[in-house]
This record gives sequence, structure tokens and C-alpha cells, in this order.
Amino acid sequence: MTDVTTADSDQKNENIMKLNALGGVMVRLSVEVGSVSMRLAELLSLEPGSVIELDRQAGDPLDVLANGTLVARGEIVSVDGRYGIRITETITPDSWNARRERRGS
Repeated sequence: MTDVTTADSDQKNENIMKLNALGGVMVRLSVEVGSVSMRLAELLSLEPGSVIELDRQAGDPLDVLANGTLVARGEIVSVDGRYGIRITETITPDSWNARRERRGS
């Protein structure tokens, strides 16, 4: 191994140790089906039976958020009579940046 390779390996090991130290930190995981913006007057006029059209198509993957940050996408499944989510895509900083560049943001 060269000195550069050894230094890179040492840095990776140090980063892994830092991440392992955070393994016990609790985060709030939530799933977003979709969203919509509406005027307050529209919100106040809602009543039982009202339907709100969201910004997603039926069958689109749902966003999985950790403390409000997008970390994955998935699909709804049933697990012992309860809702669950099957992860279909994980979001990494690289994939997030690539997505923003394609949108021109």
C-alpha cells in the first residue's frame, strides 16, 4: 500500500467509527404520501367526506423522512395487519445532488 492509500483507509475507518458512535441516537421516521398547498379558507371549509387531491399519482413511491430529511422512498405493505413500508430506493447525498442538478435547482 502507498502512503496515500493508507491515509485514505485510515480516514474511512475513522469516519466509520464516528458513525458507529451515533448508532444509538433516536430519529423520528415518517412517511409522506403527498402534499398540497391550499388557502386557509379552503382548509376551513373541509368537512367529513371532503377529498384533498395530493401532488402524487397513485402508485408513486412514498417519501421516507428521518427528522424531516428525505432518506429513502418506498411502497406501502401490510405487516401483520399493520402498515409498513418496503424501501425501494435509498437517498444518498450524491444521489440527492445529482437529482437537484438534473432539475436545474
